[in-house]
Amino acid sequence: MAGTGTSQPTDLAAAKAALRRDLRAGRRMASAALGPAAGEALVPLILEEIPPPVGAVVGAYWPMPGEIDVRPLLHALADRGLALALPVVVDREGPMVFRGWAPGDPLEPGPLKTLHPSPSAPEVVPDWLLVPLMGFDRRGYRLGMGGGFYDRTLAALAAEGRLPMTLGVAFSAQEVDELPIEGHDCPLNAVATETGIRRFSPHPSCAPGSEDPV
Repeated sequence: MAGTGTSQPTDLAAAKAALRRDLRAGRRMASAALGPAAGEALVPLILEEIPPPVGAVVGAYWPMPGEIDVRPLLHALADRGLALALPVVVDREGPMVFRGWAPGDPLEPGPLKTLHPSPSAPEVVPDWLLVPLMGFDRRGYRLGMGGGFYDRTLAALAAEGRLPMTLGVAFSAQEVDELPIEGHDCPLNAVATETGIRRFSPHPSCAPGSEDPV
């Protein structure tokens, strides 16, 4: 995420770095304390309260160490007949692409210790997206890992009029009161944690095709 319009870029970078350090520590503690139970808790919450529509292509992600484990959810979505896709970094300065994936399909190592489908998997465009995050606030804004991959990807999709529904996924311990943002930042549609679902109001500038989508 970016910072407030009155802050200087160096101040923003320092503030975000400090937040990431604190949130990373909190995430590790939550992961150690809750373990697989947190990921399992996501399944009924999402399927009952905010399920993807029938026929949706669900863009997901493969969890990294310390992140809430979305793999039980991915299996449950696949069991419901939903098509899944995982992100692939093809350019560290550009948007990601998504390739189709189903439980049991092989994964290959990618940049930054990620795992993604093989190049032979079909490229798809998700219309319902699970978004990993480092932190989120009560307004639905997200702090990422710092690489800007999701910001660029969502901006590219929005510019094409294909902005997906965005559901952040995190431990409840990753919530903060308020993150520093800029005018072009967009809140997530909702966030799911092991304790429940939080829905947020959309911003007019975040509509597909807007000039400043993310």
